[in-house]
Amino acid sequence: MISMSAFKQVQRWWALACIIIILDWLTKQWANTSLFYGQEIPLLPFFDLTLRYNTGAAFSFLAQEGGWQRWFFTVIALAVSVGISWRLLKIGNANPWESLSLSLILGGALGNLYDRLAYGHVIDFIQLHWQQSWYFPAFNIADSAISIGVVVMLLEGFFNKKAVSD
Repeated sequence: MISMSAFKQVQRWWALACIIIILDWLTKQWANTSLFYGQEIPLLPFFDLTLRYNTGAAFSFLAQEGGWQRWFFTVIALAVSVGISWRLLKIGNANPWESLSLSLILGGALGNLYDRLAYGHVIDFIQLHWQQSWYFPAFNIADSAISIGVVVMLLEGFFNKKAVSD
């Protein structure tokens, strides 16, 4: 049984996830209404805004499939979100770095989940490239939050293991 104090401890982490969801939604709405699909607006020599739709996962994995992947990734996002929420309830504020990483991943997963359910694809609009020869796949705020969350989790795990072994 989860206590009421556990819910109070985890509220700030869920609030962070909600902020990410809102920021992701707002930026995607702006991109979807302000850009034409495929249009590239250079902002820096290595950074463009461009509107893309991704029916797959990271790097458009399974994007060319017949549509089943929408529901597959929806189920995965829901399962991950439930698991992360449960873990946040269990650790509360005991490990702020782990809680931060999980909150970033949770916010990103739910941001992209909303797109899958509402549109059948994820809206991407950030594009990084090197000159005009190498392009990183377009991404969004939710993808960025997930990536940063994974990096924080890996660093926390590395430094936590190192501290334990010393």
